[in-house]
Amino acid sequence: MTQTTEYMETGQVVRPSTDGQSYREPTGWVGWIAFAGVMMIIGGVLNAIYGLVAIFNGTWVAWSNTTHVYWSVSTWGWVQLAVGAVVILAGLGVFTGNIVARTVGVVIAGLSMVANFFFVPIYPFWALTVIVVDALVIWALTAHGREVRA
Repeated sequence: MTQTTEYMETGQVVRPSTDGQSYREPTGWVGWIAFAGVMMIIGGVLNAIYGLVAIFNGTWVAWSNTTHVYWSVSTWGWVQLAVGAVVILAGLGVFTGNIVARTVGVVIAGLSMVANFFFVPIYPFWALTVIVVDALVIWALTAHGREVRA
């Protein structure tokens, strides 16, 4: 039996499977989903660690600009810890290709962006770095997330 291969306009390869159904072979863009999942896990762990540091030693975290913090450093530490834990769980779920996991990943990455925006007065370099990584994660999950299921 000869297998025929079709190429879609998007560059995806469509091949027949053994049960007669065809499936789409994932493109190289699936790597962006792996990037999103890994970055979510790493970012979540780092957020959680930073939150723990802020909870247990708020004076070490805030070297300057403490008058511009909207809540106490300890409170923001709890926020960072909670957001970090949820981002880790969502990052693990992204590898399954489940649309719910991807949706949660986008929402949590967005919430992480907001949380880090408010953390900018305390530690601007770290907060802005996390915001950029969260933006890349959202792009990867929305633009190429469907291909992981294949």
